[in-house]
Amino acid sequence: MTADFHEVVLTIAQWSVFSLELLGIGIIMLFSLYASFYNLYLLVKKGASEELFHSYRLQLARGILLGLEFLVAADIIKTVAVEFTFSSVGMLAIIVLIRTFLSFAIEMEMSGCRPWQKTTKIIGQQK
Repeated sequence: MTADFHEVVLTIAQWSVFSLELLGIGIIMLFSLYASFYNLYLLVKKGASEELFHSYRLQLARGILLGLEFLVAADIIKTVAVEFTFSSVGMLAIIVLIRTFLSFAIEMEMSGCRPWQKTTKIIGQQK
């Protein structure tokens, strides 16, 4: 009974990891395609401008951030439920550290200031 339950949990975890990884990649791809085609349309319609460039980068950054969140969730499930070894935990720590740094850098790029500062300046508007 316990072995069967373990197999069911392992199968669910593996499918969850696969689904989350696919969703994370899909989100990054869809946001990239949408932002590219939409801004290409605006470029043809209105012409080049610095505001268009910043808007495009902001849209890409949002897609990457959202996709990264799903990929980190998949890595956590994979490490905890599927491959629970010291080396996999170490690898998870490195992956989460790198992805957290990327998220932090992209967030700073989007807002124009550090996340802990109370007033954030989003490109084109003041909060």
